[in-house]
Amino acid sequence: METKARTTILCVDDEPNILDGLSLHLRRRYEVLTAPGGTAGLELVTRNRNIAVIISDMRMPGMDGATFLSRARQELPDAVRILLTGQSDMTSAIAAINEGQIFRFLTKPCPPPTILATVEAAVEQNRLITSERVLLEQTLHGSIKALTDILALTNPVCFGRATRIKQLVTELAAKLDIRERWQLEVAAMLSQLGYIALPPETVEKIYFGRALTDAEQKMVARAPGLTEQLVRNIPRLEVVAEILEATAKPPRKRSEPGPTDPRKQQVDLAAQLLRLALDFDDLEVQGNSASLAIGTLKARQDRYEPRVLDALSEVRSGKGPVSEVREISLSVLCVGMVFVDDVKTQSGTLLVARGFEVTPGFVERARNFHPGTVKEPLRVLLRRPA
Repeated sequence: METKARTTILCVDDEPNILDGLSLHLRRRYEVLTAPGGTAGLELVTRNRNIAVIISDMRMPGMDGATFLSRARQELPDAVRILLTGQSDMTSAIAAINEGQIFRFLTKPCPPPTILATVEAAVEQNRLITSERVLLEQTLHGSIKALTDILALTNPVCFGRATRIKQLVTELAAKLDIRERWQLEVAAMLSQLGYIALPPETVEKIYFGRALTDAEQKMVARAPGLTEQLVRNIPRLEVVAEILEATAKPPRKRSEPGPTDPRKQQVDLAAQLLRLALDFDDLEVQGNSASLAIGTLKARQDRYEPRVLDALSEVRSGKGPVSEVREISLSVLCVGMVFVDDVKTQSGTLLVARGFEVTPGFVERARNFHPGTVKEPLRVLLRRPA
C-alpha cells in the first residue's frame, strides 16, 4: 500500500528558536524545511519544486521577509506565502501583502493553534491553485488540442500554419523565459480559426502568397475578429481572447509608453510574439529564407521590441535543438515527426501543410490511405536535444 506524500512547508527565520518552534508544531503533519535567512531560503526554493507553503519572518539581516517572499514567488508562483511580523512592522507587513500577494500575516508571538490553522488554510489554498492550474494547462489545453487536431485534418492549410505558429511562439517564449505561456500557445493554435469561414481557394491563395481580389482581402481582414469572437465564447479563455484582439490591432509604436498593469503587460508581450510569428511565417511562405525574413522584420522597428527580435534571431539561427531531416514512406510515419514539405495526393490535393506535427489521429488516418495515394517519399523533421 502506497504512503501518501506529505505536504512540504518551508520556514525561514534568522532566530533558531523560532525555527525550532515552528518545526516542532508542524512536523507531525507536514514535511518541514528550515532556512536561517532569505538567501538560504531561495536556495531551498530552487532545489525543492514541491514546496506548498512558505513561512517567513519579516525582519532578517541581508534580505527582509517581504523581499524574500517576492523573489520566492517568482520561482514558485503556486506556493502560498505567510509573513511573520512584530507589532512594529505592521506598516511594512501591510505593504508586503499588497505588493507581494501574501496569503496571511501573523504577529509574533503567535499561539500554536493559530499557526496550525493558518498553515492548514494555506495548504488548502495551494491545493486549489494547483487544481486550477492542472485544469487550465492540461484539461482545457488538451481539449483544445484535440479540437485543433480534428480541424487540422479537415482544413490542413489553416492548421498546418497554426502548428508552425505555435511551435515558433513556444520557442520564443522559452528564450525570453516566459514561464506562464499556455495562454500564448493556445492563442497561437486558435489564431487560424476564423479562416475556416473563407473559401478553400482563398485560403490556398493566402498560403501560396498569391494576389487576392478586393473582396477576398475584405474577407481575410475580418478573419481575426471572427477568431476572437469564437474564442470569447469558451470559458476561461478570456486572456487568450485579449491576446488575439491585441494581435489584430495596429502594433504599439516603441516610442509610445507600454502598459503598466501586469496583466496588460503580459497580453502586450504575448501579442508581440504572436504577431512576430505570423509575420515571419508570411515571409517564409513567400519563399524568403529565414535570414532574409528576420532582416525584413528588423527593418520594421516600430512593430516589435528589440529583445523580441533578438529572440527570433537566436531560435532561428541554428543554436536551438538539433534537427535531422529524413525521407520516409507513409507506412513508417510516427507521432511527433514534423513535415518539411506539403503532403499531397498523386492528383495534387493538399492533405497536410508543411510544419504539421504528426498526431495519433493523423497516423490512424494515414493507415486508411490506399498504397500509392500519397506522393512519396515524405520529408520529415526529427527533433533531438542539442
